[in-house]
Amino acid sequence: MTSFGQRPAQTCDTYISHVQHLHTKGEERARAVQHAKGKKTARERISLLLDPGTFHEIGRFAGGNIDEDYLGSGVVTGFGEISGRAVAIIAQDFSVRGGTLGDVEGTKILHLMDHAIDMRMPIISLLDSGGARIQEGVAALSQYGQIFRKTSAASGVVPQISVILGPCAGGAVYGPALTDFVIMTKDSSYMFVTGPEVVRAVTGEDVTSNDLGGAQLHSATTGVAHYMAHDEEDALDYTRSLLSYLPSSSEEDAPRFAYTANDDDEARASEVGQLVPVNPKQSYDMVEVIEHLVDHGEFLQVQELFAANVVVGFGAFAGRSVGIVANQSCVDAGTLDVHASEKASRFVQFCHAFNIPIVTLVDVPGYRPGTEQERAGIIRRGAKLITAYATATVPLVTIIVRKAYGGAYIVMGSKSMGADFNYAWPGAEITVMGSEGAVNIVHRKELKELKAAGSDVQRARKRFEQAYSTQAVNPNLSLEIGALDGLITPEQTRQTIISSLVLAQAKRRPQRIERHSSNPPL
Repeated sequence: MTSFGQRPAQTCDTYISHVQHLHTKGEERARAVQHAKGKKTARERISLLLDPGTFHEIGRFAGGNIDEDYLGSGVVTGFGEISGRAVAIIAQDFSVRGGTLGDVEGTKILHLMDHAIDMRMPIISLLDSGGARIQEGVAALSQYGQIFRKTSAASGVVPQISVILGPCAGGAVYGPALTDFVIMTKDSSYMFVTGPEVVRAVTGEDVTSNDLGGAQLHSATTGVAHYMAHDEEDALDYTRSLLSYLPSSSEEDAPRFAYTANDDDEARASEVGQLVPVNPKQSYDMVEVIEHLVDHGEFLQVQELFAANVVVGFGAFAGRSVGIVANQSCVDAGTLDVHASEKASRFVQFCHAFNIPIVTLVDVPGYRPGTEQERAGIIRRGAKLITAYATATVPLVTIIVRKAYGGAYIVMGSKSMGADFNYAWPGAEITVMGSEGAVNIVHRKELKELKAAGSDVQRARKRFEQAYSTQAVNPNLSLEIGALDGLITPEQTRQTIISSLVLAQAKRRPQRIERHSSNPPL
């Protein structure tokens, strides 16, 4: 019997040459299928995402039959590097059976995820699939169930990013929905539980794939997607940028970047006070404020198009990666509503899971009033933000920029919610409610009597509002009771945040009350 090592060199060379030929043939077929649709192949996407020459594929021949000239399955799995950091890659190959998931594909994905969890590296999925393979029936559905369970097991252990680069339909949509970030391309990616044909057959509604589950819908309306990319290159570039702010696992601290203090950053920071109007009713762009405070003016927004009344994203202060949460004055006056509460709470929860400090910039007039919000569950869904901040054990630094009213003041990273350092600008208004609303309640009887007597009610109202503003709408009470650590000028904001983060970097996660599980308002 001849062992492998004893085989003639010509036979081995012929065998290897045959495999390489099949691989080349497969790539040619993939390019023909994908390029005709304006999309890239699975391996082209991997090459764009990873550092050159770092991809190490595993399970390459699984699901194929070399003797019958059929090589590989509908998914490519392996490891590589992004900016020198190891990552695990899953890339569905639409050119093979429409990228559908069967037993072999499920096994490959689960095998890779096990390795990624064990080796504590981020998992990035490039999704482009027709869903479960109908020919394999329940076996394919079972594999999806196991992938969902594994994704849940990896949650909070390693970062998980899903990049939707084509269709993602049926039960398959719950895979990316369980991950930390979902990125979609503007014109070529779709996510829906039931496709247009099924909707048309069941309800009679004539709807397109884009209207049913396109990137615009999920980025601006449902909040499923965290970024809407212009094309595949933009989606993969955003993925690389996003990963740079994240640790490889929950066992690591937030990334540190090489940083040298420079005049440009300080000059931008000194101008921040000029961006915020003194009048609390006049709007401004909070993103511009953030870009004046962070290193190099670089701020990576997350869910920019969804619930734009609150801003979340990543930046750096003196080279340290941080998560930023801020009220957006120019959208609905920066009020908190059901969507903003859920958006901010999920982001805070992610930062807590992966040791990323949180900087909160507050300028909030309260929760958005109205029957629509009450019926949408603002009590239950607003409580999610309370849970997120109250359970966060990472360094928390909060700056009250202009105003913080009522319950919204409490939930936006206040001292009572566990923030380590809280500061306010000198003109900040911190109170239960604005002077107009307070006067209507506190002086209701006096105003009624003045009106009955024919007196100048408007003049009296202005006097009451002025008195209330002087007595209650200022940071003094918060300073007196220790709810604020001090007043800072706008120009001091950046350095105050940096010094606070340095002081809090030794913070250790406290031991919580022993219990099987809490029951937050999910």
